[in-house]
Amino acid sequence: MLDPPLDFSFKCLSTMADVLAEEPNPGLRPLKRWSNRRFSSRALRLNNNIITDLTGLQVTVSTLLQHPTLLAWIDLSFNDLSHIDPVLTELQQLRVLYLHGNSISKLGEVDKLGGLPFLQTLTLHGNALENERGYRGYVIAAIPQMKMMDFSAVTNQERRMSRIWHQPAHRHKPTSHSSDT
Repeated sequence: MLDPPLDFSFKCLSTMADVLAEEPNPGLRPLKRWSNRRFSSRALRLNNNIITDLTGLQVTVSTLLQHPTLLAWIDLSFNDLSHIDPVLTELQQLRVLYLHGNSISKLGEVDKLGGLPFLQTLTLHGNALENERGYRGYVIAAIPQMKMMDFSAVTNQERRMSRIWHQPAHRHKPTSHSSDT
């Protein structure tokens, strides 16, 4: 059985340092804590706070979790993040990332997540970038292994269309023609 998520939601946290000063919310199942005070969990909830950046995320995760490299699920929804911090790409086992309800406005921010080999579920709705033309196709093209986006399954047809419409532009090599007229 999987350990329950470490839940720091609804605590008015604004920085990663604030997380370390708090105790997690109690859940239906008790959290397992090791003798070194670290928790046994692969999921972290930081949703519904006022976090504006992720400076110190790696230190926070390493301090809280017994096995920080195994973090697979992080909920950062309903904060005030304006960009996708590259620190998220260091979480190489990440499978689920919730970023909905933030302030991310540039579609290109999603490109940073392309290096996460196991990312299968991503939410971005409720950010300004969802109003960009081609939003869903762009995200699917950037993260081709993704299975769920914005709580909706990614279909095979969407995958095919995103490969077609979002492939890098082919560069034409100049050709030299001699004209003897």
